[in-house]
Amino acid sequence: MLTSLHIRHYVLIDSLDVDFPEGLVVISGATGAGKSILLGALGLLCGAKADAGAISAGADSCVVEGTFDFEDEDLRRLCAENDLDYDGGHLLIRRVVSSSGRSRCFVNDCPVPLPVLGSISSLLLDIHSQHDTLLLTDRRYQLSVLDAYARNADLLSRAESSWTALRKLDGEIASLQDVLAKAREENDYNSALYSQIVKADIHEGELKSLQDEQYALAHSSQIKELLEACDALFNSEDSAAVPVNAALVRIGRNLRKLSEYMPQMGPLADRLESSRLELKDISEQVADTDEALACDPSRLQQVDDRIGLITDLLKRHGCSDEAGLLRRRDSLKELVTGLDGKAERLEDMKKEREALAASLDGLFNELHSRRVEAAGRFAKAVLENLRQMELDGARFEVELGDAPASASGTDGVSFLFSATAAAPVPVAKCASGGELSRIMLSLKQFMSSFMNMPTIIFDEIDTGVSGSVADRMGSVICKMGDDAQVFAITHLPQVAAKGKVHYLVEKTVNDGHGTSSVRKLTGDDRVMEIARMLSGETTSPQAVANARSLLGLI
Repeated sequence: MLTSLHIRHYVLIDSLDVDFPEGLVVISGATGAGKSILLGALGLLCGAKADAGAISAGADSCVVEGTFDFEDEDLRRLCAENDLDYDGGHLLIRRVVSSSGRSRCFVNDCPVPLPVLGSISSLLLDIHSQHDTLLLTDRRYQLSVLDAYARNADLLSRAESSWTALRKLDGEIASLQDVLAKAREENDYNSALYSQIVKADIHEGELKSLQDEQYALAHSSQIKELLEACDALFNSEDSAAVPVNAALVRIGRNLRKLSEYMPQMGPLADRLESSRLELKDISEQVADTDEALACDPSRLQQVDDRIGLITDLLKRHGCSDEAGLLRRRDSLKELVTGLDGKAERLEDMKKEREALAASLDGLFNELHSRRVEAAGRFAKAVLENLRQMELDGARFEVELGDAPASASGTDGVSFLFSATAAAPVPVAKCASGGELSRIMLSLKQFMSSFMNMPTIIFDEIDTGVSGSVADRMGSVICKMGDDAQVFAITHLPQVAAKGKVHYLVEKTVNDGHGTSSVRKLTGDDRVMEIARMLSGETTSPQAVANARSLLGLI
């Protein structure tokens, strides 16, 4: 239950601190006094959208703080999941709205995200605003009420999770199908490109090597002439010239002989021998190169063709070198060979979808069965409550029909009503404002009992009724106060007189600035407020007497 409310700088409320008891709490006040402002402040504690315009003029921020006491396992679990102190069900919920329009939420002084605040407050407080009665004409709301009565929350949660998973999987399947379709259209082209690169059997660095060979082949005659000249100088058989190798051998012999007389000539002989061996190796490589070099025009043509092939592939695939072309080959291979893998993945996803759809169908069937089973009991319970509010000849039925599949199943629900014995029709077509108010109150009456809601707030749920009907509705609301804390914001004296306590919302204007306040009424103050509600601003002795009668004082 809501034990206390603290408000600072919210619209016309500069400062408010009020404590609330159990049972039926009545709140009244003249039109424009600020009852809706009080309701808006409570809405902030329930996670309603924050608005900087709600901050009182001249203030930097507003604060709404409510203290709740409610022992509940779902509340305990929710607090544990969000690392919040449960404190035996004693919760202090605070909402601070800054001038920027941003707000901060706190539970037992711990900051929490707005969705968490909403989840917690939904277990503590149910607010029925003036326009919520119109929800009765919304079939989605009708379905949610029936599901609440049938206690389908867990089943609906599982169905919603499966439905979300199925929609996600459908999106993935459609996306993969698009990819496969596009890949199949391009597969022949990609396969041809891949085959060209594979057939070319290109290696990194090959183009540079070929270009070097091409240059050598193009100048083979000049190269051979130079090689032969070098070989002749190393190993000439011309008697007029001494070959380099033979000359070095002779010089070495002479140096060895000299070392017999001059020891310092020995190292020179060693150095010369080392140089001679190196020059001999050079001479042999020159000779081998000369022997291997052939001026073969066909080889030059082969090299030219190979260079042309590689260059063409580089241009076609937008690559700068062989490494890039090899990467392109690998990516094409993945496209070509990956087609089978994607097709297999698609088949696996379709099988997964079949299993998920079958599971969801099972959940939908179970939901349908539970709704069918609950519909009759639900209609009977509503009808019993309606007959307490002067609708003795009313008929109320719950009609189940097919609806497009959604996260809540494949059922459509329609509440059928007739104020007389005539065949009932959808409530939107036949119920008056007063009848809708009574139907909504009857729903709230038995829903509060099985939903275990500690605090319920009715904002003029009695709109459209008067006289003895208002008195009956007041009795129903009062009875609800036996099991829960009920706030009734009302203009009807018959309802206000039923309250355990009565609070008055007043508005005062000083220097053009309006301020709303709330005070608890006792004794004659409450009598006079009931009299005002009976006769208007000018109260007559008859109205006062009537008020005392309604309050049971005479």
